[in-house]
Amino acid sequence: MTKRFRRQQRLLELLAAGDVWSVPALSKALDVSDETIRREIRALEPGGQVMRAHGTVRLARVETEGSFAVRLQRNADAKHRIGCAVAPLVADGQAIYIDASTTGHYVAQALRDHRDLTVVTNAVGVATELGGRNGNRVLLAGGEMDYDYRACFDQTATDFLSLSTPSLAIISVEAVNLDHGFTSYHAGEARVCRLMVSRARSVLIAVDASKFGRHGTLTVADFQSVDLVVADCPPPDGYDAVLTRTEWVTA
Repeated sequence: MTKRFRRQQRLLELLAAGDVWSVPALSKALDVSDETIRREIRALEPGGQVMRAHGTVRLARVETEGSFAVRLQRNADAKHRIGCAVAPLVADGQAIYIDASTTGHYVAQALRDHRDLTVVTNAVGVATELGGRNGNRVLLAGGEMDYDYRACFDQTATDFLSLSTPSLAIISVEAVNLDHGFTSYHAGEARVCRLMVSRARSVLIAVDASKFGRHGTLTVADFQSVDLVVADCPPPDGYDAVLTRTEWVTA
């Protein structure tokens, strides 16, 4: 990952909160010159990621997926099938991370008969599904609650998660495309998932067919970082060429 790419990702994270920023404020936040910020903005504009107006810049479109309860019902059958397909890939006694996505919630439900799991998560729903049963041990990252996600993404949560070393990270994303890999719209979720991709021995992406071809804002993982994809569809055209080291399971 190049220095410039990291700078663009950090710029997008700042904008993802929904605020309008001036160029000088962004240059100060990123500790670079105003001209460097302008150059990055010019690079991001053609992809429709940012918009300039009267000396300020913001995300061209603030994407939201709705409340957790609403998203839990969206593509529910596909997510249920994905959860059921993930469950046999997890062994009793394994140490795993499950993210705060609604797909992750369905995965947790599908794992309720597993035993002696060590489950690292920042999602309250995952902890509720798997904690206190079958000898499971749940390590819940706390901090300030994001109520739309029923999870914690702040510095307290990331500090806790940075100490974990799960053998498998189970992550979902909001968009997958050939140009940018696996991406998210939520800055906190993207940051936490990137961290767990770096900490886990293996990475499993669980994603339904609606996510392919979409354009997210913030990188979660590139194709080379992922060991396994579980989806409710075969690989779309072109994905075999980029997922050369990744196993694909169709739910």
